[in-house]
Amino acid sequence: MTEYTSNPETARRVVVAGGGPAAHRFAEAMHTRGLEGWHVIVLTEEAHLPYDRVALSKALTEMDHDLTLGDASMWEHDSLDLRTGERVARINTESKTVETAAGNTYPYDDLVVATGSNAARLPIPGAEHTHVYRTLEDVWAINKAITELTEKLGRQVNAVTIGGGLLGLESAAGTERLGARPVVIDGAAWLMATQLDEGAGEAMGRLIKAKGFEVHGGVFPSEVLSDDDGQVTGVLMADGRIIDADIVIVAIGVRPRDELFRAPEGEEQVFSLGPRGGVVISDSCETEIPGVWAIGEVANFGGMCLGLVAPANTMAEIVADRLHGGQATFPGFDTATKLKLSGVDVASFGDAFAKTEHALEIVYADPARGVYQKIVTTDDAKTLLGGIFVGDATPYMSLRPLLGRELPAEPGAYLTAAGGGDAPETELPDDAILCSCNNVAAGSIRDAINGCGSCEGNAPVQELGELKTCTRAGTQCGSCVPMLKKLLEGELKKSGIEVSKA
Repeated sequence: MTEYTSNPETARRVVVAGGGPAAHRFAEAMHTRGLEGWHVIVLTEEAHLPYDRVALSKALTEMDHDLTLGDASMWEHDSLDLRTGERVARINTESKTVETAAGNTYPYDDLVVATGSNAARLPIPGAEHTHVYRTLEDVWAINKAITELTEKLGRQVNAVTIGGGLLGLESAAGTERLGARPVVIDGAAWLMATQLDEGAGEAMGRLIKAKGFEVHGGVFPSEVLSDDDGQVTGVLMADGRIIDADIVIVAIGVRPRDELFRAPEGEEQVFSLGPRGGVVISDSCETEIPGVWAIGEVANFGGMCLGLVAPANTMAEIVADRLHGGQATFPGFDTATKLKLSGVDVASFGDAFAKTEHALEIVYADPARGVYQKIVTTDDAKTLLGGIFVGDATPYMSLRPLLGRELPAEPGAYLTAAGGGDAPETELPDDAILCSCNNVAAGSIRDAINGCGSCEGNAPVQELGELKTCTRAGTQCGSCVPMLKKLLEGELKKSGIEVSKA
């Protein structure tokens, strides 16, 4: 066993448990604010630099695709120490140390837990023969299995994905790109039931089936079938049907990796946990034990744990701010989602299910075309509460930053699929969040374009790539890039500058 100490001894020691996107964002936030007087140690069981899980589908079909987050040179800073292959196994709040699975002990002044979550497993016979869709190793294994099965069987592989949510559909699309026949099984009556209402779900199903996906909804699998060699042969459904399968991928959600906060048997439980897991945090992202913070999917706020990029990034920034003496608070979860699937345009945000009292739903639906557009407003049809778009999500980026604000036009004008033309031109207020992943406001982007922001040398930014690098807007999920480009072109036009198409 080795005990590690900080160098210099006077540095304030911050240990980060976990090396995923939330941990990376925290380290980046600390680095941006300045590391003088700090020693930040990031302990991760993974063998890689922190990588972008949102883009895992790219690595599924391109195994050499680099998903590394940010600038890898950041980790060369003397006060920032990333240790791969080092999993934190225990927290001792009395001695303020963590112990790793390798038997090493690290003291801390502040501990930031960003252990994320594990892929949920199916509690059915044969589940041991399935794959999950969570890490680089997971998608590499899926790629290898489909490639080998295609060669071995001499035919198209039947790739069954269990789970019809965002990850499940991205997984199924990836198997299609690898040449397999994509099959989706979901227990809900329609796809993406967490984000879409019934009308939107039906439209979504038509679009997916039109792409050649086979979809089985409203029934649960009861067993994964295999031969004597362990090779998958099918999925037995609860209604007795057997779905042909050569490979089965499970994407039914995640479970917070909160074992560090669970007391061993016989010991007193120190941390409060949510009913479905995750350690309970305050709006400062601190647990009930001072100096122990939690961010990302392991953190339970308001009874919820969510596996989304935007809230994880916000939590990371809040903890960095708090450690530097700030008073930032977590505003709650931004649940906006956009499906990244070629040929299928889907987005959902805000109060998509109109649960707000007296909420008004303005809907256009064309089931034959697989189009569904819904805007949710207050009962006076003025304030935007949410929306769902399937088949044509072009209004999403204009509307998303206006959530909670008064619409500049009547709601029906944004139902572009109804034949009313393009959505109304919208001048975003400076404080409207354009990039929710990185919490970048429209005003910050305008400042960068006009040379009065935080970009190097305060030089005006005139190209999209430079604007993304400078502000970080559009650098993660990428769904805000069209709006970012539109804002750039509009500001340059105001200044009389010819718009670059780079």
